Amino acid sequence: MLDASWLNIASLILGLIAWALPVINLVQYNKASKLKWVIFSSTSISVCGISLYMQILYTDYLVKIKDWSALTDTSGGVVSNTGLLLVVTIMLNLVTLLLRYRKNQ
Repeated sequence: MLDASWLNIASLILGLIAWALPVINLVQYNKASKLKWVIFSSTSISVCGISLYMQILYTDYLVKIKDWSALTDTSGGVVSNTGLLLVVTIMLNLVTLLLRYRKNQ
């Protein structure tokens, strides 16, 4: 069976992209158009979802190859890290949403 460790690396990279996009949005706050803001935020949330899906695929891979020790060793970290990814992504996008809302008033 194919080694699926690349899923963890891709998930990490996509997670960092999910955080970088709203940060870029915040840095370009005064210059960004409404369309650009929507594209960056929706892409950030989508990339976060893809990153989380890759973690699910990797867990499924470990189940299929019956690597129970890897599952028990990594499950706590996966739960913590994916929760952190989700919460930070939502918070960053919420901050950009609130700033955009305030700017339009």
